[in-house]
Amino acid sequence: MPASRPKKPGDPLHPRASGPLRSFGRIKSRTIKPLQAALFGTLLPTIAVPDPKAGPVDPRLLMPEATEAWLEIGFGGGEHLAEQAAKNPNAVMIGCEPFLNGVASVLRHIDDRGLKNVRIHADDGRDVLNAIPDASLDRVMILFPDPWHKVRHNKRRLLNEETAAQIARVLKPGGRLRFVTDWKDYAGWALERLNRTPDLVWLANEADDWRIAPADHVVTRYEEKKLGDTAPLFLEFERA
Repeated sequence: MPASRPKKPGDPLHPRASGPLRSFGRIKSRTIKPLQAALFGTLLPTIAVPDPKAGPVDPRLLMPEATEAWLEIGFGGGEHLAEQAAKNPNAVMIGCEPFLNGVASVLRHIDDRGLKNVRIHADDGRDVLNAIPDASLDRVMILFPDPWHKVRHNKRRLLNEETAAQIARVLKPGGRLRFVTDWKDYAGWALERLNRTPDLVWLANEADDWRIAPADHVVTRYEEKKLGDTAPLFLEFERA
């Protein structure tokens, strides 16, 4: 059996790579369709979030007329982000996704539906999260993040102590976090870290509160594939 390719120091999966561990896998798969590819040059520049590594990302400047600001980290194919944007036109919807096919998909949704309240960061959502000022967001949504379910890969999970603390920091008092996963171990992992994060309060009182989807949940194609080891588990937290 041939030896596996050695990881170089510049490789995001190399143990000595600089910066935070990458919480996502590949960034592109199949060829992007021409019409979607064209939107990268026409639509995306008009709705792109300013470079979060260059300075703060203030939601109030992204859409001054907005009455709320929501952030979705890892929007996948964008069906959920687009539907929430359509249902909540007064909220600026900040969506982050490094997977280029997902970005192509959401651009098509935005263009087809004429959505004016979506802003996109086509890269790691943690950069935007870190750049948002304190108490700026009404909602944060993390739906079906990569589970990294092998124990040796758990450290790559998006939801960790640092991310939980940043979420608590950027949420307004009364703001909500929704974390959804279809892996039991990840749900337990997330619950443990969120429960010990100051100022985040779990809203569940009984099992149905995490087993039954909230009324405004949008089912996506990914969810319908049922790739995890459990039905979706919904963890809702509020900023005290």
